[in-house]
Amino acid sequence: MHQPEILNEKIRKTMVKAISRYTMIEDGDRILLAVSGGKDSTIMALMFRDIAIKSPVSFTYEAVILDQKQPGFNIETYQDWMLQQGVPLTIITEDTYSIVKEKVPVGKTTCGLCSRLRRGILYNYAHEHGFDKIALGHHRDDLNETLLLNIFYTGQLGSMPPKLISDDKRNTVIRPLCEVSEKDLTDLSLSLNIPVIPCNLCGSQENLKRKKIKNLLKTLEADHPELQSSMIKAQRNIKASQLSDLNFLSFD
Repeated sequence: MHQPEILNEKIRKTMVKAISRYTMIEDGDRILLAVSGGKDSTIMALMFRDIAIKSPVSFTYEAVILDQKQPGFNIETYQDWMLQQGVPLTIITEDTYSIVKEKVPVGKTTCGLCSRLRRGILYNYAHEHGFDKIALGHHRDDLNETLLLNIFYTGQLGSMPPKLISDDKRNTVIRPLCEVSEKDLTDLSLSLNIPVIPCNLCGSQENLKRKKIKNLLKTLEADHPELQSSMIKAQRNIKASQLSDLNFLSFD
């Protein structure tokens, strides 16, 4: 395991490189940091705290967390910890937990409905409060897992773009951790003793397709340690002429 200082610098530099590569932040931006209480978005917020100090681009940010009224969601402890780190936290309270439990049959995947409700609330908040960008905490492994999920289960070649305009055209979403490995985030999280808030919905479901994909990648990485780095690089190096999409190619 890397020393915390070295690991912190590694993650920050990787994040800054991705921000620059995809022009995620522009002068004068006001950025909503969508924090979940998990390790990834927490570390993202801490990195924004440090990057804002040294960045040649002038921008402001606000860390926002949605309290969905899940059992065991200890927001006070987490909020106090974040404040001690110099990152004030705005709390939005919406009881989406009850809606998900009511609408989703027992044993079925809750992630889809839960994420749509959460995304809608955050998108509305960002639009109503004048934010230019919404930063999400998806990391490199998330992008790679999504790529395989789409290939295996939906017959599409797609993942999570580092930057995109939302479907409602009101918000621009950025993923500054898109090239940071989950292992580095996990190691730094343990060093920082982040009081992670567990998810009692999707986090409690063991048979999700995403977990199967994650386990598959771990198995493959045992023989090929650079596998996920190569996969994220491949998403920047698309050779459309070597594929078979009739929207891009003509075979007449």
